[in-house]
Amino acid sequence: MGLWTYVTARWQALLMDSYLHASAVVQATLLATVLGVGLGVAVYRSPVGSAVATALTSAILTIPSFALLGLLIPVLGLGVPPTMVALVLYALLPIVRNTVVGLNGVDPAVVDAARGIGMGRLRVLTRVELRLAWPAVLAGMRVSTQLLMGIAAIAAYVKGPGLGNLIFSGLSRVGSVNAVELALVGTIGVIVIALLLDGVYVLVGRLTTSRGIRD
Repeated sequence: MGLWTYVTARWQALLMDSYLHASAVVQATLLATVLGVGLGVAVYRSPVGSAVATALTSAILTIPSFALLGLLIPVLGLGVPPTMVALVLYALLPIVRNTVVGLNGVDPAVVDAARGIGMGRLRVLTRVELRLAWPAVLAGMRVSTQLLMGIAAIAAYVKGPGLGNLIFSGLSRVGSVNAVELALVGTIGVIVIALLLDGVYVLVGRLTTSRGIRD
Protein backbone atom coordinates (compact mmCIF):
# COMPACT_ATOMS: atom_id res chain seq x y z
CA MET A 1 0.00 0.00 0.00
CA GLY A 2 1.07 3.62 -0.43
CA LEU A 3 2.52 5.74 2.33
CA TRP A 4 -0.60 7.89 2.75
CA THR A 5 -2.85 4.83 2.80
CA TYR A 6 -0.65 3.26 5.43
CA VAL A 7 -0.81 6.40 7.61
CA THR A 8 -4.58 6.79 7.36
CA ALA A 9 -5.11 3.10 8.15
CA ARG A 10 -3.00 3.26 11.31
CA TRP A 11 -3.22 6.89 12.37
CA GLN A 12 -4.28 6.16 15.95
CA ALA A 13 -1.29 3.91 16.64
CA LEU A 14 1.02 6.37 14.89
CA LEU A 15 -0.36 9.23 16.95
CA MET A 16 0.28 7.29 20.17
CA ASP A 17 3.86 6.46 19.12
CA SER A 18 4.44 10.13 18.27
CA TYR A 19 3.09 11.20 21.65
CA LEU A 20 5.31 8.71 23.50
CA HIS A 21 8.33 9.85 21.51
CA ALA A 22 7.73 13.53 22.21
CA SER A 23 6.89 12.85 25.85
CA ALA A 24 10.13 10.94 26.46
CA VAL A 25 12.21 13.70 24.87
CA VAL A 26 10.45 16.54 26.72
CA GLN A 27 10.60 14.80 30.09
CA ALA A 28 14.27 13.92 29.66
CA THR A 29 15.07 17.51 28.64
CA LEU A 30 13.27 18.94 31.67
CA LEU A 31 15.04 16.57 34.05
CA ALA A 32 18.38 17.29 32.39
CA THR A 33 17.66 21.01 32.76
CA VAL A 34 17.19 20.67 36.51
CA LEU A 35 20.42 18.69 36.82
CA GLY A 36 22.36 20.74 34.27
CA VAL A 37 21.41 24.14 35.67
CA GLY A 38 22.17 22.92 39.18
CA LEU A 39 25.59 21.71 38.08
CA GLY A 40 26.23 24.93 36.14
CA VAL A 41 25.33 27.05 39.15
CA ALA A 42 27.65 24.99 41.33
CA VAL A 43 30.70 25.39 39.09
CA TYR A 44 30.35 28.58 37.06
CA ARG A 45 32.47 30.66 39.44
CA SER A 46 35.33 28.18 39.25
CA PRO A 47 37.26 27.93 35.94
CA VAL A 48 38.54 24.49 36.96
CA GLY A 49 35.09 23.30 38.04
CA SER A 50 33.53 24.59 34.84
CA ALA A 51 36.18 22.86 32.73
CA VAL A 52 35.72 19.56 34.58
CA ALA A 53 31.92 19.68 34.34
CA THR A 54 32.07 20.47 30.63
CA ALA A 55 34.65 17.75 30.00
CA LEU A 56 32.64 15.10 31.83
CA THR A 57 29.39 15.91 30.06
CA SER A 58 31.27 16.08 26.76
CA ALA A 59 32.70 12.64 27.40
CA ILE A 60 29.19 11.22 27.65
CA LEU A 61 28.48 12.33 24.09
CA THR A 62 31.47 10.36 22.85
CA ILE A 63 29.82 7.10 23.99
CA PRO A 64 27.88 5.52 21.11
CA SER A 65 24.20 5.45 21.96
CA PHE A 66 23.95 1.70 21.23
CA ALA A 67 26.81 1.05 23.63
CA LEU A 68 25.38 3.19 26.42
CA LEU A 69 21.92 1.66 26.09
CA GLY A 70 23.47 -1.80 26.06
CA LEU A 71 25.45 -1.07 29.22
CA LEU A 72 22.27 0.09 30.97
CA ILE A 73 20.32 -3.08 30.20
CA PRO A 74 21.90 -5.27 32.95
CA VAL A 75 21.24 -2.54 35.51
CA LEU A 76 17.86 -1.13 34.48
CA GLY A 77 16.43 -3.78 32.20
CA LEU A 78 14.48 -2.92 29.06
CA GLY A 79 11.92 -0.24 28.28
CA VAL A 80 11.53 3.22 29.73
CA PRO A 81 14.20 3.28 32.53
CA PRO A 82 17.32 2.82 30.33
CA THR A 83 15.79 5.08 27.68
CA MET A 84 15.25 7.97 30.10
CA VAL A 85 18.64 7.61 31.79
CA ALA A 86 20.43 7.64 28.44
CA LEU A 87 18.43 10.62 27.16
CA VAL A 88 19.09 12.66 30.30
CA LEU A 89 22.81 11.94 30.15
CA TYR A 90 23.06 12.93 26.49
CA ALA A 91 21.09 16.15 27.12
CA LEU A 92 23.40 17.47 29.84
CA LEU A 93 26.25 19.01 27.83
CA PRO A 94 24.42 21.84 26.00
CA ILE A 95 22.54 22.80 29.15
CA VAL A 96 25.53 22.76 31.48
CA ARG A 97 27.73 24.64 29.00
CA ASN A 98 25.09 27.28 28.24
CA THR A 99 24.29 27.75 31.93
CA VAL A 100 27.96 28.43 32.70
CA VAL A 101 28.31 30.75 29.71
CA GLY A 102 25.09 32.58 30.52
CA LEU A 103 25.93 33.13 34.19
CA ASN A 104 29.47 34.25 33.40
CA GLY A 105 28.06 36.67 30.86
CA VAL A 106 26.01 38.60 33.40
CA ASP A 107 27.35 42.14 33.80
CA PRO A 108 29.17 42.37 37.18
CA ALA A 109 27.82 45.90 37.57
CA VAL A 110 24.28 44.52 37.60
CA VAL A 111 25.22 42.01 40.30
CA ASP A 112 26.90 44.72 42.38
CA ALA A 113 23.83 46.93 42.04
CA ALA A 114 21.59 44.08 43.25
CA ARG A 115 23.83 43.50 46.24
CA GLY A 116 23.89 47.23 46.88
CA ILE A 117 20.12 47.32 47.41
CA GLY A 118 20.35 44.55 50.01
CA MET A 119 19.84 41.35 48.04
CA GLY A 120 21.48 38.26 49.48
CA ARG A 121 23.55 35.82 47.46
CA LEU A 122 20.63 33.46 46.80
CA ARG A 123 18.28 36.26 45.72
CA VAL A 124 20.89 37.71 43.40
CA LEU A 125 21.33 34.29 41.81
CA THR A 126 17.64 33.47 41.39
CA ARG A 127 16.23 36.92 40.64
CA VAL A 128 19.05 38.51 38.68
CA GLU A 129 21.72 36.16 37.35
CA LEU A 130 19.53 33.22 36.34
CA ARG A 131 16.97 35.53 34.76
CA LEU A 132 19.63 37.21 32.67
CA ALA A 133 21.15 33.84 31.80
CA TRP A 134 17.76 32.35 30.87
CA PRO A 135 18.06 32.92 27.08
CA ALA A 136 21.34 30.98 27.07
CA VAL A 137 19.84 28.19 29.19
CA LEU A 138 16.82 27.99 26.90
CA ALA A 139 19.12 27.78 23.88
CA GLY A 140 20.88 24.85 25.53
CA MET A 141 17.54 23.14 26.14
CA ARG A 142 16.63 23.70 22.51
CA VAL A 143 19.84 22.08 21.29
CA SER A 144 19.40 19.17 23.71
CA THR A 145 15.85 18.55 22.54
CA GLN A 146 16.88 18.34 18.90
CA LEU A 147 19.77 16.06 19.83
CA LEU A 148 17.49 13.73 21.77
CA MET A 149 14.96 13.36 18.96
CA GLY A 150 17.27 11.05 17.04
CA ILE A 151 18.68 9.29 20.09
CA ALA A 152 15.17 8.52 21.32
CA ALA A 153 14.55 6.67 18.07
CA ILE A 154 17.62 4.50 18.69
CA ALA A 155 16.17 3.65 22.12
CA ALA A 156 13.90 1.17 20.35
CA TYR A 157 16.98 -1.06 20.65
CA VAL A 158 16.09 -1.50 24.34
CA LYS A 159 12.32 -1.58 23.74
CA GLY A 160 12.01 2.11 24.49
CA PRO A 161 8.83 4.00 23.57
CA GLY A 162 8.33 6.09 20.48
CA LEU A 163 8.73 6.16 16.73
CA GLY A 164 12.02 4.30 16.77
CA ASN A 165 10.09 1.03 16.93
CA LEU A 166 8.60 1.77 13.51
CA ILE A 167 12.01 2.58 12.05
CA PHE A 168 13.64 -0.56 13.45
CA SER A 169 10.71 -2.73 12.36
CA GLY A 170 10.85 -1.33 8.84
CA LEU A 171 14.61 -1.76 8.51
CA SER A 172 14.49 -5.32 9.85
CA ARG A 173 11.80 -6.24 7.30
CA VAL A 174 13.32 -4.65 4.19
CA GLY A 175 11.88 -6.37 1.14
CA SER A 176 8.63 -7.35 2.82
CA VAL A 177 5.23 -5.64 2.65
CA ASN A 178 5.04 -2.20 4.31
CA ALA A 179 8.72 -2.26 5.37
CA VAL A 180 9.50 0.98 3.54
CA GLU A 181 6.33 2.62 4.84
CA LEU A 182 7.23 1.74 8.43
CA ALA A 183 10.72 3.24 8.19
CA LEU A 184 9.52 6.34 6.33
CA VAL A 185 6.63 7.06 8.67
CA GLY A 186 8.90 6.74 11.72
CA THR A 187 11.58 8.97 10.20
CA ILE A 188 9.16 11.63 8.97
CA GLY A 189 7.38 11.57 12.34
CA VAL A 190 10.64 12.30 14.17
CA ILE A 191 11.35 15.24 11.85
CA VAL A 192 7.84 16.68 12.26
CA ILE A 193 7.96 16.44 16.06
CA ALA A 194 11.41 18.06 16.09
CA LEU A 195 10.12 21.00 14.05
CA LEU A 196 7.05 21.39 16.25
CA LEU A 197 9.09 21.35 19.46
CA ASP A 198 11.51 23.86 17.98
CA GLY A 199 8.57 26.16 17.30
CA VAL A 200 7.45 25.73 20.91
CA TYR A 201 10.90 26.84 22.09
CA VAL A 202 10.69 29.97 19.95
CA LEU A 203 7.31 30.78 21.50
CA VAL A 204 8.50 30.05 25.04
CA GLY A 205 11.53 32.26 24.47
CA ARG A 206 9.37 35.17 23.39
CA LEU A 207 6.98 34.74 26.32
CA THR A 208 9.58 34.26 29.06
CA THR A 209 12.36 36.61 27.99
CA SER A 210 11.94 40.31 28.69
CA ARG A 211 11.97 42.59 25.67
CA GLY A 212 15.05 44.39 26.96
CA ILE A 213 17.09 41.17 26.94
CA ARG A 214 15.73 40.07 23.54
CA ASP A 215 16.57 43.41 21.98
